[in-house]
Amino acid sequence: MTKEKPHRSRFHKAKDDAEFAQQATSTPQTASAAYRLAFQDTDFLLREDLRPVRFQLELLKPELLLDEAGIESTLVIYGSARIPEPVDADALEAAATDDRTRNIARRLKAKAKYYDEARALARLASQVPCDDKGCRHFVVCSGGGPSIMEAANRGAADEGRDSIGLNIVLPHEQAPNRYVTPELSFQFHYFALRKMHFLLRARAVAVFPGGFGTFDEMFELLTLIQTGKIKPIPIVLFGKSFWNRVVNFEALVEEGVVSAPDLDLFRFVETAGEAWTIIQDFYANTPHP
Repeated sequence: MTKEKPHRSRFHKAKDDAEFAQQATSTPQTASAAYRLAFQDTDFLLREDLRPVRFQLELLKPELLLDEAGIESTLVIYGSARIPEPVDADALEAAATDDRTRNIARRLKAKAKYYDEARALARLASQVPCDDKGCRHFVVCSGGGPSIMEAANRGAADEGRDSIGLNIVLPHEQAPNRYVTPELSFQFHYFALRKMHFLLRARAVAVFPGGFGTFDEMFELLTLIQTGKIKPIPIVLFGKSFWNRVVNFEALVEEGVVSAPDLDLFRFVETAGEAWTIIQDFYANTPHP
Protein backbone atom coordinates (compact mmCIF):
# COMPACT_ATOMS: atom_id res chain seq x y z
CA MET A 1 0.00 0.00 0.00
CA THR A 2 1.07 3.59 -0.62
CA LYS A 3 2.57 5.26 2.43
CA GLU A 4 0.91 8.16 4.23
CA LYS A 5 1.71 11.58 2.78
CA PRO A 6 4.87 13.15 4.25
CA HIS A 7 4.41 15.61 7.11
CA ARG A 8 5.42 19.12 6.01
CA SER A 9 3.92 21.25 8.78
CA ARG A 10 6.11 23.15 11.24
CA PHE A 11 3.85 21.90 14.00
CA HIS A 12 4.19 18.53 15.69
CA LYS A 13 2.15 15.66 14.29
CA ALA A 14 -1.01 14.87 16.23
CA LYS A 15 0.38 11.46 17.19
CA ASP A 16 3.47 13.18 18.63
CA ASP A 17 1.36 15.48 20.77
CA ALA A 18 -0.69 12.47 21.84
CA GLU A 19 2.51 10.85 23.11
CA PHE A 20 3.53 14.07 24.89
CA ALA A 21 0.14 14.20 26.56
CA GLN A 22 0.62 10.69 27.94
CA GLN A 23 3.77 11.90 29.69
CA ALA A 24 2.01 14.67 31.63
CA THR A 25 2.56 14.75 35.38
CA SER A 26 -0.28 13.07 37.23
CA THR A 27 -2.42 15.65 39.04
CA PRO A 28 -6.15 15.94 39.71
CA GLN A 29 -6.32 18.22 36.66
CA THR A 30 -4.51 15.93 34.23
CA ALA A 31 -6.49 12.93 35.52
CA SER A 32 -9.80 14.57 34.63
CA ALA A 33 -11.60 13.57 31.41
CA ALA A 34 -11.85 17.26 30.56
CA TYR A 35 -8.06 17.39 30.14
CA ARG A 36 -7.87 14.64 27.53
CA LEU A 37 -7.06 15.63 23.98
CA ALA A 38 -10.39 15.73 22.17
CA PHE A 39 -9.33 13.24 19.49
CA GLN A 40 -8.22 10.76 22.18
CA ASP A 41 -11.33 11.10 24.30
CA THR A 42 -13.53 8.19 23.28
CA ASP A 43 -16.35 9.18 25.62
CA PHE A 44 -16.39 12.63 24.04
CA LEU A 45 -16.35 11.26 20.46
CA LEU A 46 -19.28 8.96 21.23
CA ARG A 47 -21.56 11.74 22.48
CA GLU A 48 -24.81 12.27 20.56
CA ASP A 49 -23.64 15.78 19.66
CA LEU A 50 -20.64 14.34 17.81
CA ARG A 51 -22.66 12.26 15.33
CA PRO A 52 -21.85 14.65 12.42
CA VAL A 53 -18.15 14.28 13.21
CA ARG A 54 -18.42 10.49 13.31
CA PHE A 55 -20.14 10.63 9.91
CA GLN A 56 -17.20 12.58 8.54
CA LEU A 57 -14.65 10.20 10.03
CA GLU A 58 -16.43 7.14 8.67
CA LEU A 59 -16.55 8.69 5.22
CA LEU A 60 -12.96 9.90 5.32
CA LYS A 61 -11.02 6.95 6.73
CA PRO A 62 -11.78 4.37 3.99
CA GLU A 63 -11.53 7.07 1.33
CA LEU A 64 -8.01 8.01 2.37
CA LEU A 65 -6.80 4.43 2.70
CA LEU A 66 -8.27 3.39 -0.66
CA ASP A 67 -6.67 6.41 -2.31
CA GLU A 68 -3.33 5.56 -0.72
CA ALA A 69 -3.71 1.99 -2.00
CA GLY A 70 -4.08 3.28 -5.55
CA ILE A 71 -7.57 1.82 -5.98
CA GLU A 72 -9.30 3.75 -8.74
CA SER A 73 -12.34 1.55 -9.35
CA THR A 74 -14.05 -1.55 -8.01
CA LEU A 75 -16.25 -4.47 -8.94
CA VAL A 76 -18.85 -4.65 -6.18
CA ILE A 77 -20.39 -8.03 -5.40
CA TYR A 78 -23.58 -8.17 -3.32
CA GLY A 79 -25.25 -11.36 -2.13
CA SER A 80 -26.54 -13.53 0.67
CA ALA A 81 -24.64 -14.40 3.83
CA ARG A 82 -26.52 -17.73 3.97
CA ILE A 83 -25.85 -19.54 0.68
CA PRO A 84 -23.46 -22.44 1.41
CA GLU A 85 -20.28 -23.31 -0.39
CA PRO A 86 -21.03 -26.37 -2.57
CA VAL A 87 -18.94 -28.67 -0.36
CA ASP A 88 -21.11 -27.74 2.63
CA ALA A 89 -24.47 -27.88 0.89
CA ASP A 90 -25.22 -31.55 1.66
CA ALA A 91 -24.45 -31.06 5.34
CA LEU A 92 -26.93 -28.18 5.47
CA GLU A 93 -29.71 -30.41 4.18
CA ALA A 94 -28.72 -33.29 6.47
CA ALA A 95 -28.98 -31.00 9.49
CA ALA A 96 -32.62 -30.13 8.75
CA THR A 97 -35.05 -31.35 11.41
CA ASP A 98 -38.45 -30.93 9.75
CA ASP A 99 -40.04 -30.55 6.33
CA ARG A 100 -39.98 -26.76 6.38
CA THR A 101 -36.29 -26.44 7.23
CA ARG A 102 -35.51 -29.31 4.85
CA ASN A 103 -37.19 -27.47 1.96
CA ILE A 104 -35.30 -24.28 2.82
CA ALA A 105 -32.03 -26.24 2.96
CA ARG A 106 -32.74 -27.72 -0.44
CA ARG A 107 -33.36 -24.27 -1.92
CA LEU A 108 -30.14 -22.96 -0.41
CA LYS A 109 -28.31 -26.02 -1.72
CA ALA A 110 -29.63 -25.30 -5.21
CA LYS A 111 -28.13 -21.82 -4.98
CA ALA A 112 -24.71 -23.09 -3.79
CA LYS A 113 -23.52 -22.92 -7.41
CA TYR A 114 -23.51 -19.14 -7.07
CA TYR A 115 -20.68 -19.36 -4.54
CA ASP A 116 -18.52 -20.74 -7.33
CA GLU A 117 -19.78 -18.16 -9.83
CA ALA A 118 -19.03 -15.28 -7.46
CA ARG A 119 -15.55 -16.66 -6.93
CA ALA A 120 -15.04 -17.07 -10.68
CA LEU A 121 -16.23 -13.54 -11.43
CA ALA A 122 -13.86 -12.13 -8.81
CA ARG A 123 -11.00 -14.04 -10.43
CA LEU A 124 -11.79 -12.52 -13.83
CA ALA A 125 -11.96 -8.99 -12.42
CA SER A 126 -8.73 -9.48 -10.50
CA GLN A 127 -6.85 -10.19 -13.72
CA VAL A 128 -7.33 -6.61 -14.92
CA PRO A 129 -3.90 -4.92 -14.93
CA CYS A 130 -3.04 -1.54 -13.46
CA ASP A 131 -3.35 1.44 -15.77
CA ASP A 132 -0.46 3.60 -17.02
CA LYS A 133 -0.52 5.61 -13.80
CA GLY A 134 -0.28 2.49 -11.65
CA CYS A 135 -3.88 2.75 -10.49
CA ARG A 136 -5.85 -0.42 -9.87
CA HIS A 137 -9.23 -1.09 -11.49
CA PHE A 138 -12.07 -3.54 -10.89
CA VAL A 139 -10.70 -4.33 -7.43
CA VAL A 140 -13.16 -6.77 -5.85
CA CYS A 141 -15.26 -5.23 -3.10
CA SER A 142 -17.71 -7.18 -0.93
CA GLY A 143 -19.55 -6.75 2.35
CA GLY A 144 -16.70 -8.67 3.95
CA GLY A 145 -18.87 -11.39 5.47
CA PRO A 146 -19.48 -15.08 4.72
CA SER A 147 -21.04 -16.96 1.80
CA ILE A 148 -21.25 -14.95 -1.46
CA MET A 149 -19.13 -12.20 0.10
CA GLU A 150 -16.47 -14.72 1.09
CA ALA A 151 -16.51 -16.20 -2.41
CA ALA A 152 -15.85 -12.75 -3.90
CA ASN A 153 -12.83 -12.07 -1.71
CA ARG A 154 -11.65 -15.63 -2.17
CA GLY A 155 -11.64 -15.27 -5.95
CA ALA A 156 -9.35 -12.26 -5.70
CA ALA A 157 -7.08 -14.18 -3.31
CA ASP A 158 -6.93 -17.02 -5.86
CA GLU A 159 -5.28 -14.55 -8.23
CA GLY A 160 -2.96 -13.20 -5.56
CA ARG A 161 -4.76 -9.85 -5.65
CA ASP A 162 -6.05 -7.55 -2.94
CA SER A 163 -9.75 -7.19 -2.24
CA ILE A 164 -11.91 -4.95 -0.08
CA GLY A 165 -14.31 -5.91 2.72
CA LEU A 166 -16.84 -3.41 4.07
CA ASN A 167 -18.15 -4.94 7.28
CA ILE A 168 -20.90 -3.47 9.44
CA VAL A 169 -21.23 -3.61 13.24
CA LEU A 170 -24.22 -5.81 14.09
CA PRO A 171 -25.74 -6.96 17.40
CA HIS A 172 -24.59 -10.48 16.52
CA GLU A 173 -20.97 -11.04 15.54
CA GLN A 174 -20.02 -10.51 11.92
CA ALA A 175 -16.28 -10.96 11.53
CA PRO A 176 -14.51 -10.32 8.22
CA ASN A 177 -13.99 -13.44 6.15
CA ARG A 178 -10.38 -14.64 6.01
CA TYR A 179 -9.89 -13.73 2.35
CA VAL A 180 -10.30 -9.96 2.74
CA THR A 181 -7.00 -8.10 2.47
CA PRO A 182 -6.34 -7.02 6.09
CA GLU A 183 -5.25 -3.49 5.11
CA LEU A 184 -8.49 -3.10 3.11
CA SER A 185 -10.83 -4.52 5.75
CA PHE A 186 -13.09 -1.76 7.04
CA GLN A 187 -15.77 -1.70 9.72
CA PHE A 188 -18.74 0.66 9.66
CA HIS A 189 -21.24 1.84 12.23
CA TYR A 190 -23.50 3.65 9.76
CA PHE A 191 -25.20 1.68 6.99
CA ALA A 192 -25.53 4.86 4.94
CA LEU A 193 -21.78 5.50 4.88
CA ARG A 194 -21.06 1.86 4.09
CA LYS A 195 -23.44 1.92 1.13
CA MET A 196 -21.85 5.15 -0.09
CA HIS A 197 -18.41 3.53 -0.07
CA PHE A 198 -19.76 0.56 -2.04
CA LEU A 199 -20.66 2.92 -4.87
CA LEU A 200 -18.05 5.70 -4.78
CA ARG A 201 -15.62 3.63 -6.87
CA ALA A 202 -17.98 1.05 -8.36
CA ARG A 203 -17.38 0.40 -12.04
CA ALA A 204 -19.76 -2.55 -12.13
CA VAL A 205 -22.04 -4.33 -9.67
CA ALA A 206 -22.93 -8.02 -9.52
CA VAL A 207 -25.95 -8.96 -7.43
CA PHE A 208 -26.39 -12.55 -6.32
CA PRO A 209 -29.48 -14.00 -4.62
CA GLY A 210 -29.90 -12.48 -1.20
CA GLY A 211 -32.26 -11.13 1.42
CA PHE A 212 -33.19 -7.76 2.87
CA GLY A 213 -29.63 -6.41 2.84
CA THR A 214 -29.06 -7.37 -0.78
CA PHE A 215 -32.43 -5.90 -1.77
CA ASP A 216 -31.63 -2.68 0.05
CA GLU A 217 -28.29 -2.28 -1.71
CA MET A 218 -29.60 -3.27 -5.14
CA PHE A 219 -32.72 -1.09 -5.16
CA GLU A 220 -30.85 1.93 -3.85
CA LEU A 221 -28.37 1.55 -6.72
CA LEU A 222 -31.18 1.20 -9.27
CA THR A 223 -32.90 4.27 -7.83
CA LEU A 224 -29.72 6.34 -8.03
CA ILE A 225 -29.29 5.48 -11.71
CA GLN A 226 -33.00 5.79 -12.51
CA THR A 227 -33.11 9.30 -11.02
CA GLY A 228 -29.86 10.40 -12.64
CA LYS A 229 -27.99 10.83 -9.37
CA ILE A 230 -25.17 8.65 -10.72
CA LYS A 231 -24.15 7.67 -14.23
CA PRO A 232 -25.19 4.21 -15.46
CA ILE A 233 -22.86 1.31 -14.73
CA PRO A 234 -23.33 -2.36 -15.68
CA ILE A 235 -25.50 -4.20 -13.16
CA VAL A 236 -25.81 -7.98 -13.49
CA LEU A 237 -28.29 -10.06 -11.49
CA PHE A 238 -27.33 -13.70 -11.07
CA GLY A 239 -30.18 -16.21 -11.14
CA LYS A 240 -33.09 -15.07 -13.30
CA SER A 241 -35.47 -17.66 -11.86
CA PHE A 242 -34.72 -16.49 -8.31
CA TRP A 243 -35.19 -12.80 -9.05
CA ASN A 244 -38.36 -13.27 -11.08
CA ARG A 245 -39.79 -15.42 -8.30
CA VAL A 246 -39.12 -12.96 -5.48
CA VAL A 247 -39.66 -9.71 -7.43
CA ASN A 248 -42.29 -9.25 -10.13
CA PHE A 249 -40.44 -6.65 -12.18
CA GLU A 250 -42.94 -6.76 -15.04
CA ALA A 251 -45.78 -6.08 -12.60
CA LEU A 252 -44.07 -2.86 -11.55
CA VAL A 253 -44.23 -1.72 -15.18
CA GLU A 254 -47.83 -2.89 -15.58
CA GLU A 255 -48.81 -1.00 -12.43
CA GLY A 256 -47.22 2.13 -13.86
CA VAL A 257 -44.85 2.70 -10.94
CA VAL A 258 -41.72 2.23 -13.07
CA SER A 259 -41.17 2.69 -16.79
CA ALA A 260 -40.37 -0.15 -19.16
CA PRO A 261 -36.87 1.24 -19.91
CA ASP A 262 -36.09 1.04 -16.18
CA LEU A 263 -35.87 -2.72 -16.56
CA ASP A 264 -32.95 -2.18 -18.93
CA LEU A 265 -30.84 -0.88 -16.04
CA PHE A 266 -29.83 -4.46 -15.24
CA ARG A 267 -29.23 -7.77 -17.00
CA PHE A 268 -29.88 -11.32 -15.83
CA VAL A 269 -27.00 -13.78 -16.00
CA GLU A 270 -26.19 -17.28 -14.79
CA THR A 271 -22.42 -17.49 -15.08
CA ALA A 272 -19.36 -15.41 -14.34
CA GLY A 273 -18.40 -15.55 -18.01
CA GLU A 274 -21.72 -14.01 -19.09
CA ALA A 275 -21.42 -11.28 -16.49
CA TRP A 276 -17.85 -10.38 -17.40
CA THR A 277 -18.72 -10.20 -21.10
CA ILE A 278 -21.55 -7.75 -20.34
CA ILE A 279 -19.21 -5.60 -18.25
CA GLN A 280 -16.53 -5.61 -20.95
CA ASP A 281 -19.04 -4.82 -23.69
CA PHE A 282 -20.42 -1.91 -21.67
CA TYR A 283 -17.00 -0.27 -21.41
CA ALA A 284 -16.15 -1.03 -25.00
CA ASN A 285 -19.03 1.27 -26.01
CA THR A 286 -19.22 3.71 -23.09
CA PRO A 287 -16.61 6.17 -21.78
CA HIS A 288 -15.24 5.16 -18.41
CA PRO A 289 -16.96 6.95 -15.53
